[in-house]
Amino acid sequence: MYGLTVFSSGSGPERFRRTAEIAARAEEAGFDAVWTGELYNRSATVPLAVLSQATSRVRLGTNIAYGVGRSPLVWAAEARDLDELSGGRLTLGLGNGTPRMMADWHGVSGEAPAARMEELVTVLRKLWRLHEGPVEHEGRFYRVRLRPTSDTPPPVQEHLPIWTAGVNPRMIRAAGRIADGLVGHPMFTTAYLDEVVRPNLAAGLADSGREPGDVQLMGILMCAVDVDEEAARNRLAFAVAQYAASRVYDALFELHGWSDAQAKIREAARAGDPEAMAAAVPDAALDAVGVACRPGELKARVAVHARDYDHLGLVSVPWGLKPDEAEEATVAIVEGMR
Repeated sequence: MYGLTVFSSGSGPERFRRTAEIAARAEEAGFDAVWTGELYNRSATVPLAVLSQATSRVRLGTNIAYGVGRSPLVWAAEARDLDELSGGRLTLGLGNGTPRMMADWHGVSGEAPAARMEELVTVLRKLWRLHEGPVEHEGRFYRVRLRPTSDTPPPVQEHLPIWTAGVNPRMIRAAGRIADGLVGHPMFTTAYLDEVVRPNLAAGLADSGREPGDVQLMGILMCAVDVDEEAARNRLAFAVAQYAASRVYDALFELHGWSDAQAKIREAARAGDPEAMAAAVPDAALDAVGVACRPGELKARVAVHARDYDHLGLVSVPWGLKPDEAEEATVAIVEGMR
């Protein structure tokens, strides 16, 4: 199954109109899901309301929204509205970001992010069934005491699919414990899946007494499509270099023997030399984490990566593109996969 993360350009209502057009185009081309992302300057949920009216078949989801960015009550209320508006097509994808993002962007402690996510999903499950009666929760991170004062209709989906993001072992294990899916990372490779992701996901499933099929594994594949394949590879290399500069991905680079290259990337980052950062990315890293190719080659190249996942989300490179370039790149993915 394939999904598409939508990026569009424009401002004001035009930006949302373009987003809707791309989503409708993706549905018509055969994609199974359309995803929206969230950052410090855009919401993942508001565009979904627009996309729910522009599509009729595809699943709609957040990939990802910040779990700490809203209270459990507001999350449950927004999810109910989006589920109703879409006719029961919502998948809620949640992540934390880094501990620093949690503290500096959202004003919450960055401690124990996996434990916080597990508790958030637990509270959301209770609030999703608010129509059955009062909800009370007293936990480490969240406290809810809610007694509805009027009738609450049941949601469209009896069970809301909640997928949680994870890169390192503890967050991956949390997905196995409490989520319906694990949202992977663009830097995942087949080797990292085998050595780190699958064992920790299995451990989380065992912790909660669940079966392997109870959690879907979602990959995110960066795609750069250009008639000039070298230009596409350079765009992908720039994106990989941005991730390599963070210590979050040290284990992945070490696993593949790319630590020396990672050190060169960081040295170039400190020197403020983005071209040198991209040049230091090993060719093997590009082929392991993404696809850079000519338009007619995309479908076959993507299929190689899809074998590792239950659901593969395709996305244009998330670094180095202006809004109009990101929209053009997204459309190129749609047409390449049609």
